[in-house]
Formats: sequence, C-alpha cells, structure tokens
Amino acid sequence: MQALLERNVILLGIATLITISIGTLVQLVPLYTMETTIEKVDGMRPYTPLELTGRSIYVREGCYLCHSQMIRPFRDEVERYGHYSLAAESMYDHPFQWGSKRTGPDLARVGGKYSNDWHVAHLMDPRSVVPESIMPGYSFLATREVTGDKLAAELKTLRVVGVPYTDDQIENTKADLMAQANPEMGDAEALEARYPKIGLGDFDGDPSKVTEMDALVAYLQMMGTLVDTTSYQVGPDGW
Repeated sequence: MQALLERNVILLGIATLITISIGTLVQLVPLYTMETTIEKVDGMRPYTPLELTGRSIYVREGCYLCHSQMIRPFRDEVERYGHYSLAAESMYDHPFQWGSKRTGPDLARVGGKYSNDWHVAHLMDPRSVVPESIMPGYSFLATREVTGDKLAAELKTLRVVGVPYTDDQIENTKADLMAQANPEMGDAEALEARYPKIGLGDFDGDPSKVTEMDALVAYLQMMGTLVDTTSYQVGPDGW
C-alpha cells in the first residue's frame, strides 16, 4: 500500500486530505460540545470605569510594546513574577494584552506590588525610582482631566461582545468613575457593591480632579489582584 501511494500522486493527495480532515475534526468537534474553553475562576469582574479608562490609556501610549501581561508556566517566570497567568484573567480584555516583548518587566501581577506614590513617580520620571530604566516619562498624564462623558457608550459596546456589564453599572458609569478616584465625589459603598475588590482613593495625589494619571494607576493597581491564586498549586517546574 505504501508503495502504491508513493507512486500515485492522486492517491497520495487523497490520502493526505483524508488524514488532515480527520485530524481537524478531532481538534474542532470537542470545542463545539463545550460551553466555554475558559475555566471559570472566582473573583473575576469587569473593569470599573476608571480602570477601563486607564486600560485605554495603557493601550494608547503603547505600554504593551514593552510590557507583557502573561506569566508563562515556567519556574523562572513564576519565581520572578508570581503565579502563572490564568486564561480567565483576560476574559474581559478586548483586545488582550498578553504580548511577547519584555523591554520592561511583565505586569500581569503588578497590582499592589508598589504604592500609588511609586507608580506616579515612575510615570512622571522613571529614572527617579529605577535608575537604569529606558522608559520615557508620562508627566502629561497628571495634567489631563478625565470626564467619562463617553464611557457609558463604551460599556454598552463591551456588553455586546460579552462583557457582563449590568444596566445599573452602565447607568452609574460617570458617578462610579468619580467615586473611585475620590470617594467624597460619589457613593463609594454603591461602587464597591457593583465592583468588588477595587482600590478607592486619590491615586495621583491631587484630589481636586480626576486625571489620566489617576486612571492609569488605578488600572495598574488592579492587575492580578482579582483572582485568589493560592487555590491553584504551582509545582517545582512552574505548573
């Protein structure tokens, strides 16, 4: 049979097509029998309006070009950055920020690692806290105010693609944005009820206004803090 296939191009082509088709079906059919390919984990929620604004700024300024947000399941990465990334942690990202370029460190679990003041200083003048840094400064973020006028429409759009924003969250978009940056500017208790595990308070050191610096620091401080990774064991090889 092998000799016959090797000498007949048509038969070899048909056999190759059949083999590829079987392999494709084996890969695809099980996916259609599953409700989701992402393992559900406790703690995940959509971004708050302020965090979402910060994420948009992160993308706008090209931060993803130097910082990945994906800790791979290798021992060296787990020891340096923390628990390997879970698929569910990016389930509300459009687009996701995994990346493969690391001019700077991975940021998947940077939340809570440094203080708000450190982040502000780092963004204003990176070399003031990391002398060897080649990152440019982003001091202008502290002067640009955030209004949130168009955020409700963005939340509605994200809901269309699967992010579970509720009518209540969309209705209170602007109020929640202001309340997270300055609890005195809104109903902080209602905000925490809509978005568990959030950081409250002035992020950029200027409580008189909500700036892009507030938003970006709020986003950075949230990264990797929603899921309790202690329930996922990491072995000696990183898994």
